[in-house]
Amino acid sequence: MSAFERYLSLWVALAIVTGLALGQIAPGLMNFLASLEYGSVNFVVAVLIWAMVYPMMVAVDFRALARIHERPKGLIITLTVNWLIKPFTMAALGVLFFDWIFAPFIEPGTSGQYIAGLILLGAAPCTAMVFVWSQMTRGDPNYTLAQVSLNDAIMVFAYAPIVALLLGVTDITVPWETLILSVGLYIVIPLAAGIVTRMLMTRGAANPAAAEAAVGAFTAKVKPFSVVGLLATVVLLFGFQGAVILSQPLVIVMIAIPLLIQSYGIFALSYWAAKAWRVPHNVAAPCAMIGTSNFFELAVAVAIGLFGLNSIAALVTVVGVLVEVPVMLSLVWFANRTTHWFPAEETAIRAPRTREQN
Repeated sequence: MSAFERYLSLWVALAIVTGLALGQIAPGLMNFLASLEYGSVNFVVAVLIWAMVYPMMVAVDFRALARIHERPKGLIITLTVNWLIKPFTMAALGVLFFDWIFAPFIEPGTSGQYIAGLILLGAAPCTAMVFVWSQMTRGDPNYTLAQVSLNDAIMVFAYAPIVALLLGVTDITVPWETLILSVGLYIVIPLAAGIVTRMLMTRGAANPAAAEAAVGAFTAKVKPFSVVGLLATVVLLFGFQGAVILSQPLVIVMIAIPLLIQSYGIFALSYWAAKAWRVPHNVAAPCAMIGTSNFFELAVAVAIGLFGLNSIAALVTVVGVLVEVPVMLSLVWFANRTTHWFPAEETAIRAPRTREQN
């Protein structure tokens, strides 16, 4: 790990300060960049996330994806935590804090929107940034793609019913343009680019080992662009919401507290389950990250659709975005220092052996 990567937390802190400063110094620029969106998906942020995701997509080997079913433990943990536990613990924390603990500090009658915003976040597992966290923890790219893809497929059918159940309303309209556009931008396009890149690099290789070496050398070269993309994303996110953060610091702190408890709690549950079940670390780390991270574009879009652009629910989903990056970096740090907790074997999700290898 380079010196730059070792001090990534420091660079992220500086990026946060830079974003807040730009939000005050150049609000016109931030408003213009924020306006470049469709269906609550900001295209500038999408390009930066694409830059972060692309190196990992190059490492995906489709021949290995056909054997994902041979190691189902990571998928079982991910699906159980994301769909049977996480939405309900988030709702419970929302009720605990905003109906009880924080009730004296918020305007009467507004607790429902705070809770709603938290539920919208808790019911939407991550689609894009988890590839970044997986790459930082040396996760298996094939398995991570399979986990995210399966979650996305379930989200199409389960998100609206779960949110409707927890909010007690039946008129939930899923913003399909947000869901489809996000999957296209964050998965389909970078994956297609990764496949083409991999084919171009490996078609002239003398053997599979040489092909993998070529892929490894390429991803090492482009990895710095991934980190730069992360920092630029942090600058923009905090620049877009700088005025809100600085004008309502107490509200931001109150919203952040249950989000922090939920994030660290869900990670601990998933990570412990993977450790107890002896899941290899390069599957266990992404497995825990997927549940901890949120599909914030979808949550923001639904909050705006249900409660309005300037609603408290929409603010809660935005705070979720701001809390997520520092939290996930701390979990990446923790995961990278606990690899010895897990089996030493590598993931057995590999492409079939060729005749030459045999």
